[in-house]
This record gives sequence, structure tokens and C-alpha cells, in this order.
Amino acid sequence: MTTYAMSVLGCKVNAYEAESTAQSLRQCGYTEVGFKEKADVYLIFTCAVTNTASGKSRQRIHQAIRQNPDALICAVGCDVQINAQKLSQDERIDVLIGSADKDRIAELIGEALKRRQRLMRIADVRQQARFESLPLSSFQHQTRAYLKVQDGCNQFCAYCIIPYARGRERSMPLSEALREAAQLAQHHPEIVLAGIHTGRYGKDIGTDLCALIRGLCAIEPLQRIRISSIEITEISDELLDLMAQHSRIARHLHIPLQSGCDATLQRMRRPYTTEQFFSRVEQIRHRFPDIAISTDLIVGFPGESEAEFAATMEFLNRIQFSFLHVFPFSCKSGTAAAAMKDQIDPQTKKQRVKAVGQISHQGETAMKKSRIGQPLDVLIETVQPGWSFGHSSEYLPVWFPCSLTPGQRVTGLGAQLKEDRLIAQLKEE
Repeated sequence: MTTYAMSVLGCKVNAYEAESTAQSLRQCGYTEVGFKEKADVYLIFTCAVTNTASGKSRQRIHQAIRQNPDALICAVGCDVQINAQKLSQDERIDVLIGSADKDRIAELIGEALKRRQRLMRIADVRQQARFESLPLSSFQHQTRAYLKVQDGCNQFCAYCIIPYARGRERSMPLSEALREAAQLAQHHPEIVLAGIHTGRYGKDIGTDLCALIRGLCAIEPLQRIRISSIEITEISDELLDLMAQHSRIARHLHIPLQSGCDATLQRMRRPYTTEQFFSRVEQIRHRFPDIAISTDLIVGFPGESEAEFAATMEFLNRIQFSFLHVFPFSCKSGTAAAAMKDQIDPQTKKQRVKAVGQISHQGETAMKKSRIGQPLDVLIETVQPGWSFGHSSEYLPVWFPCSLTPGQRVTGLGAQLKEDRLIAQLKEE
């Protein structure tokens, strides 16, 4: 019996690719064990979005080597693609696979185990025009399923290495996406549409995100459709019309802002102004008053003065997001931002992360309080003695003081906020 262990860093796309690989390995007769256990094969799905992510990727590789010096070590993904030369100098990494050939990981591991020779598959992703399908029928350890429908990015924001790691935009064929969604829906009541630039789905193959969502709404077992992330410029009136027509489309949009200052946005090469962003969010909220809108924010971008950061803070207080993911700017070699002057010191970045974090907590608390006494559409994910937990359509974490069934969709009434937990009671029919 050959065992494997897996560690996955980064985004939902990485999680999808790792789960597909795990399914292929199981079909080949491998048995999964925990990453902290001794295994014959260790797979690390790496991330390169920040220097911290790259560092963690290498820590996991070395952790695996320490746990079993005789194991086969396989590193996959963005950090491998970006830093292939550096990683190839580590003789203990047996298999290096970049952003292509992920549909052959199980095959390549089998070949490496047989020959005990190093294998490297680092293609030029800039030439990658075909969407690499990685079939997946279910996720083993979670109620919610991810469906990778898009890869690559053409936007080239100044701070971002991902277009260099993932290549140009390419989409899963619509018929294939719907077929795989139908399979996932047999096991998972919620599907999260994932991609590097999800809102651009279909632009390269003559379709679009609305056509995909419209098709998903016709899949009967599927109870909820969620978009992992979407740019403000890609939220069309047609998409909002679909949300109004179908309650299964989650009442939550994660819309990356990155900065609340126009001067900073311009240096970042973001395709909107703060007023354009604010105006569109107001239009969305007018149609869906209870919608949750969250965002990503980078602080400490090169040249972000105290005045620019103050403008961001003022904008955040004005727009009132439901919650924020805030990141200190991480200088990545190979990006335009890496060569910019006026880099911000780590201590200032840390202080700004803390300040934005307080606003995020306030927004999340306000959103939870607003749902007290209001109906909550919740999919149950985990159950423990006396409690059941799930996320609402607005992506609010909700606890019920009773035993329910994972995968069950229930309507609750927000009852109280206790130690930051939104407690709900089942709504009587």
C-alpha cells in the first residue's frame, strides 16, 4: 500500500486542483494520510501570491523531507513555476510541476517512484492556450465544492505575479463545466465558482459568466451557487437580474478593492476609480438591501503616503464592507511594483493592517447584528454535540443550538450575538 500526504496553500483554484489530484491518486490505488504523518509520497501545492506564501511553500517541502527522508517529494504550482531554477537546486525535491501538466500528476508520480529519477515539468505558460481540465466528482472533506472554471489573467496589476505564474486567460468549455457541476451537485449542495479571474469566464470561448450561472440554476440538486471573487467592472446588470430571479445565487459578492485612494489605484494599474466602485456598490445594494459585500485590500503599496492611507480609511468607513481581507504589500520580483521607489517599511505596514482590521471587525459585527430577528438561509456544514454550524447565503457563519444534518438547507432566525457568534433558531414553518 503506497501512502500519500498533501499540503495545499493559496487559493480555491489550488484547492480544486489538489482535490482532483487526490481523486486520481486514489483511483491508482494510493491511500491518503495526514500531512504530519509518515507517507511514501508528499505533495505540496505551492503558492506565490506573496513572499510569505512562497516561504510557507518551502517550509512545507522541508517539513515533508524531515518527516520521511526516504519519501518522494512532489512540489506543484505557482511557486514552482516562478522559482523553478531555485527549487531545482534542492536535490531532495523529486518532482517539480509548474502550472501545466497538472492533469498528469498521478502519472508522473508513478513514473518517478518507478525510476527514482527527478522529473521536471515547467512549461512556458505564456503559450498555454488550452484550459487544462482536471475532472473531479466530489470533495472528500467538505460540504461545499469548488468548481474551477477559469485559469490565467490578462490584467497585469502592478503588484501581482499571478499572470506570470498562471499565464493568459482560458476557460473551461460551458458544456464541460455544467456536466462537472451536475456531478458535484450529487454530493455537494453548494458550488463555489473559482478561477484566477472568475468574472472573465468565457470571454475566450464565446460565452460568459451569466450563461454559466444560468445553466447552473437548471441543475436540480444544486441548492446554492457562489462566486468566489469578481471585479467591480464585471458585475453586469444581467448578473444582478439573475440574482433577483434565483434565490439559489448567494447574496454575497466578494469584490476586490485593493485601495481606497485613486492615486494608489492608478499606480496599482487597477481599472476603476473609487467613485466608480462606490457608485456600483450603491446600485447593487439598492437592488439587494441585505447583500453582504466583502473585499480585498493591500496596504503599504509603494508610495502610499499617510494622506493616501487616510483616504483609504475614509473610503472604507464610507462604503462599509461586510468584512475585509487585508494584506501588507509584498514585494515580488518580476512585478512592476518591485521596481517602484518609496517602498513602505514593515512597521508602517503592520500598523496599517491593524487599523484596517479594526474596520473589518466593525463591519462584520454590524452585519451580524443586522441579521438578528431576520431570516437566514443556511447550509449546514458541521455538527458537534448540541450544535450545528453553517454559512448563510450572505456568507455569515451561523450556529444553531441543535443537531442538524450536514448538507441540510434550513431557514433560521438570527437570535443573538454571543462572543462574536451569530446564534440562530430554526424558523417554524
